[in-house]
Amino acid sequence: MSGHEPAGRRAAVVDGPLPDFHAALKDELTFPLAWGRSPIRDFRAWRRAARAKVEELLGVGRQDAIPYAPAFDPRSQGDGFTRELVTLSLTGYERVRGALLTPHGTGPFPAVLLLHDHGARFDIGKEKLVRPWYDDTREAAAQAWADRHFSGRFIGDELARRGYVVFAVDALGWGDRGPLAYDQQQALAANLYNLGSSLAGLMAREDVRAAGFLAGLDRVDPHRVAALGFSMGAYRAWQTAALTDDIAAAACVCWMTGLKEMMVPGNNTLRGQSAYYMLHPGLARHLDIPDVASIAAPRPMLFFNGALDPLFPAAGVRVAYDRLRAVWRSCHAEEALLLRTWPDLGHVFVDRMQDEVLRWLDAVLEPGPQQQPGPAVSPARA
Repeated sequence: MSGHEPAGRRAAVVDGPLPDFHAALKDELTFPLAWGRSPIRDFRAWRRAARAKVEELLGVGRQDAIPYAPAFDPRSQGDGFTRELVTLSLTGYERVRGALLTPHGTGPFPAVLLLHDHGARFDIGKEKLVRPWYDDTREAAAQAWADRHFSGRFIGDELARRGYVVFAVDALGWGDRGPLAYDQQQALAANLYNLGSSLAGLMAREDVRAAGFLAGLDRVDPHRVAALGFSMGAYRAWQTAALTDDIAAAACVCWMTGLKEMMVPGNNTLRGQSAYYMLHPGLARHLDIPDVASIAAPRPMLFFNGALDPLFPAAGVRVAYDRLRAVWRSCHAEEALLLRTWPDLGHVFVDRMQDEVLRWLDAVLEPGPQQQPGPAVSPARA
């Protein structure tokens, strides 16, 4: 023992991805800014303070002043809707390409911002949710992904047939903005940190901007815009709802947990790599994961998890659901929150789950039984 080492202490060791003092670090996380723990007693004031804290820690400045400057490609016809690609500026750093579906009929229509998952599959992004009519080379991969996770359905196409405008865009590393290799993620995140930025913060800012673009289209009713995602897309959906009021409701499938309950040996998040897309340094000193999602209260929110999902331990889901329920109850809006664990399902978004989400969206956004068939509306050009 070194003469400088305190008696009864030994040098710290690392056991796999966790330091041996990780339990002490966990104990220090009390989430003092959470609603109910924060000294702020007015809920609207708390929402402003909590949102400001999250934004402070994103590591990427607000992009509100950047013009979208959308450039629309020629339209093609889908089954009950039109399809077009649009290239726009979500940030001041680069132009990105998104898929935009518009139902036949007269608007303005309700709309859904579709947010793709991670899945360690980078050659397709928005194509996991919208059939890639524009790229035959991605068709087989996209269909295989839909078969594996979504009962063969392209959820974006289903929504458009049902009367929703749909917008989906690639996160950095996927589809048109990739493909990234799995083991390049951590270096990408580290290099963005070195540049004074953040991979997770960039994705958050881009998703907020995508919501604003969608809500601002002439064809869209700005009061009826929802966010929908599976897995990392679910994380993106509730995060976007927390960070912008352009989202009126969010459906989040297979991404919700308490942080402490997720940070256990063997959990996928401990591997690093993909975790960096959902890692805002320092945020856990202020808010737990469901606390961030609660910034969206009292708006309608849906959270589905599979009981057999290995990524999200049951204890973490229970903690998160209890926390969410308490916040919505405190707002006298418990009926606006739908929480469900599917006992026989894992990390999937199969057809029966989709059907429930679609019924829920119909109910909370009240899409157009009043809409009459007619020519497709003109796209916004600014």
